[in-house]
Amino acid sequence: MITEENFIHAVQKLRESKQKKTFDQTVDLIINLKNFDVRREAFNTFIQVPYKVKEKKIAAFLEKESKIIDTIKKEDFPRYKEKKDSKKLIKSYDFFISNIKLMPAVATSFGRVLGPVGKMPSPQLGVLNSEDEDVIKALLVKINSTIRVRVKEPSIKIGIAKESLTDDQIAKNAFTVYQKIEELLPRKIDNVRNIKIKFTMGKPIKIDI
Repeated sequence: MITEENFIHAVQKLRESKQKKTFDQTVDLIINLKNFDVRREAFNTFIQVPYKVKEKKIAAFLEKESKIIDTIKKEDFPRYKEKKDSKKLIKSYDFFISNIKLMPAVATSFGRVLGPVGKMPSPQLGVLNSEDEDVIKALLVKINSTIRVRVKEPSIKIGIAKESLTDDQIAKNAFTVYQKIEELLPRKIDNVRNIKIKFTMGKPIKIDI
């Protein structure tokens, strides 16, 4: 049985490797799958973790200008009519949110570029019922501590933390993500070939199963 302790031991081993680094490395969780048909078994979910992974760059489709987030109002939509302009916008942000009232217009104007890259505002995480500042702030906090998992190949690799977090914090994030993925896999642990964890510049460490 996999526990949080398994992840703590693995993180400690990662720390032992001597690396020259000038940035706060991402901690990647790798879950290699077996007996899982990526073409037939859809897997797309959001997982909220205890500790923030990174500060995402976020924009909002809103009816009025917001003081706390980059805003694209409905009257601005025609500026992105050309696909090259909308693609440039989409590349500038990690995540998009939207007032629920604008969702049909967002889908019409931006769906062709937002959809394929997985950045379309989602009812799961990204749609606002109100443009109140507190509502927007709460959603931003949630987004920055949420990881999206989409399985397109029999190996899941996702950033779950930053190296600057403590060993316990990294382990809690990793264990939270692993637990949720295992829970959602059709055959649970029987779909898991192995689990590894690594820093951006380091070699992966295998988690004992």
